[in-house]
Amino acid sequence: SCVFCQIVVGERAATIIHQDALVTAFRDINPQAPTHILIIPNEHIPGIAEIEEQHGDLVARMFATANHLAHSEGLSRGYRLVLNQGPLAGQSVFHLHLHLLGGRAMRWPPG
Repeated sequence: SCVFCQIVVGERAATIIHQDALVTAFRDINPQAPTHILIIPNEHIPGIAEIEEQHGDLVARMFATANHLAHSEGLSRGYRLVLNQGPLAGQSVFHLHLHLLGGRAMRWPPG
């Protein structure tokens, strides 16, 4: 029933730009910046609070994939990575996901 799990296995359409044994990356359907890509683990992990020590390689792959995609998307001047945990932080899909945002100047504070 998880929409991101459905994307990983091809049951739901998405513009997938990277997929390997550990992670899948696709364009956000409601982009908040000119470049807005979601990087998710192929394994269902509800959120940051459920990350355990054995997920170390997976988390490293998420960030390495984000870095690779940022460079391939031409974001050499800068980009933002965002992880939300829980509804008060804005998490709306309870499958761990990393937002890669770029293509415009980012403001601070973000919230």
